Amino acid sequence: MRDDVKDYYGKVLQHSDDLKTNACCTDSNMPRHIKGALSQVHDEVMSRYYGCGLIAPALLEGTRILDLGSGSGRDCYVLSQWVGENGSVLGVDMTEEQLSVAQKHIDYHTEKFGYAKPNTEFKLGYIERLDELELPDNSFDIIVSNCVINLSPDKEAVMREAYRLLKPGGELYFSDVYADRRVPETLVQDPVLYGECLSGALYWNDFINLAKRSGFIDPRLVEDSVITIDNESVEEKIGHINFFSATYRLFKIPELEPQCEDYGQAVIYKGTIPNHPQVFWLDKHHAIQKGKVFPVCGNTWRMLHDTRFKSHFEFIGNWETHYGIFEGCGTSLPFDLWAVDDTAGDSGGCC
Repeated sequence: MRDDVKDYYGKVLQHSDDLKTNACCTDSNMPRHIKGALSQVHDEVMSRYYGCGLIAPALLEGTRILDLGSGSGRDCYVLSQWVGENGSVLGVDMTEEQLSVAQKHIDYHTEKFGYAKPNTEFKLGYIERLDELELPDNSFDIIVSNCVINLSPDKEAVMREAYRLLKPGGELYFSDVYADRRVPETLVQDPVLYGECLSGALYWNDFINLAKRSGFIDPRLVEDSVITIDNESVEEKIGHINFFSATYRLFKIPELEPQCEDYGQAVIYKGTIPNHPQVFWLDKHHAIQKGKVFPVCGNTWRMLHDTRFKSHFEFIGNWETHYGIFEGCGTSLPFDLWAVDDTAGDSGGCC
């Protein structure tokens, strides 16, 4: 299957329009600062992009970022603008054709961004075998991935390596495709369905358990949308399964607890994170308004206090008294399942 994926993305697909479904497509509803960064990326790099929208975590200045499955380098070149000349971005991809496009334009983007030397590099390798690239433990602030982990034949190895490579307090921030049930093996073996980011998708609850086994104790869903396939032949094969495009953030904080426990804590957002002057969305359920006392569970408190976000918040409370499970925490399907209104012309979400 790995060779099939390499051929699909290296030889079969020559442009983003060659994709047979909208499981991987660009989200046009992007904030202005993201569109501005994208406009600085070389046209050839953009044309060979097959990912899910754009992975854009906040507070990147000076950080070291690893992009798993970096493809033609589009996301790397966007991130390289945000990390600045003192930060760095490393892209890893197994497809030589894609990697050659990315490497060809390093000097172009270095000059475009006004840097004295490149802050972006690319390596040929497999995201489930990062140990072969001799990357040291605890060496990255952030790891991103854009609709790629579902293509890996060993997703547990990917998660395990990501945890090893992150610094304490670092995070894995990535988008991918998930299913509402386990995909039958017969469909997993279909090279087109796999290459289109569908049949390799994890059942969402299997992903949650996998993340926890890998050390990411409290996975946080940032956003999600239903994927509509819009291809009759593909729909006939796999249309009985619901697929979702979802972005998760997973923190490397060993002290996190398996459940959201209540210690009577709260935070106050200072409004100082760039491009988030009034509200900072930690995840789908935590929209933290500037200046307002915001009650949080112990895990959320640590995600803000023990990470790069610390200086942007005031912290209230301690760990002296435990009040039980934090109200509102559940374990059901985390995604919003809604029917597409054909009359509205809405084609659903994309990854």
